[in-house]
Amino acid sequence: MFFGITDIWTYVAGAFFIILLPGPNSLYVLSTAAQRGVRQGYRGAMGVFVGDTLLMVLAAAGVASLLRSTPILFNVVKYAGAAYLAWIGFQMLRSAWRSRRSPDAGGEAAEATSDRERAAESPFRKALIVSLMNPKAILFFISFFIQFVDPAYGTPALSFLILGAICQLFSALYLSVLIFGGTFLAGQFRSRRGLSAGLRTGVGALFIGFGARLATATLG
Repeated sequence: MFFGITDIWTYVAGAFFIILLPGPNSLYVLSTAAQRGVRQGYRGAMGVFVGDTLLMVLAAAGVASLLRSTPILFNVVKYAGAAYLAWIGFQMLRSAWRSRRSPDAGGEAAEATSDRERAAESPFRKALIVSLMNPKAILFFISFFIQFVDPAYGTPALSFLILGAICQLFSALYLSVLIFGGTFLAGQFRSRRGLSAGLRTGVGALFIGFGARLATATLG
């Protein structure tokens, strides 16, 4: 046992592969970097880090166990998160549909309006909310994260700190790859309006899918 962690290498392997699974966090950071550049991409990534840290603290404080033992509370969190993710998806689909439907001149105006809307929103704030409503993160911290801490260990806060640091390290590396990969695509999106609309359509559909998955999720 390592500082109260019952099987650290199993946790490392599990956390690594769970971080690599596509989710709304990584998808939002990738699309933000592709459309708005590295700086805004990292602002989104900071929102993800803060959101995940809050979920870790809540899990360590016993909220995960509370959600497991109170199905009504879990369902409230679940459906609220599902509704928010679906709302983001519908907003993206509406923006893409408006861009595709407009003629070239109108399409440029719609694209400019969309750009102003994106510039007005805060990637940090939106990524923070997405992170807190992320079905993958919620189920990870409820069902996986807390299982590796020995309740008899004298300072469980240290155990949770180590587990959280490992998770955030993997997340930082993965999101950095996505951010720089997204900026590579940025030039293509700026020169091809149809490709940009296609990206928003695909990302919007995936967010709706994430919301549906969260709405049907169970603690089992």
